[in-house]
Amino acid sequence: MEKLTHQEEEVMLVIWEKGRGIVKDFLEKLPEPRPPYTTVASIVKNLKRKGYLSSEKIGNTYLYTPRISQHEYKGKFLSGIVKSYFSDSYKEMVTFFAHEKKLSEEDLRQIIAMIEQENK
Repeated sequence: MEKLTHQEEEVMLVIWEKGRGIVKDFLEKLPEPRPPYTTVASIVKNLKRKGYLSSEKIGNTYLYTPRISQHEYKGKFLSGIVKSYFSDSYKEMVTFFAHEKKLSEEDLRQIIAMIEQENK
């Protein structure tokens, strides 16, 4: 699957939140200032072309449903970031964020506790 643009990700976040819907539903959930309807419709069509959405024609409109979960998307593209920017090492990524003061000692303790809990 192709990586999403910033605008596509913004619309996709709304679609994941709603579960499914028509373009008007997605437009209403976007933050102000909202893009024009035609822009959102174009983005939704691109998301379908890229394989992120399926559609079902209902009357004169289309009902769109995600084909990939938000969790699957995060996993796929986070692993690409780790590979490209952190020598394919999650340890290096966590170290980077700790050095940048984006993770506190308490955050790291919680991460270790989660890992230990999952390994039991």
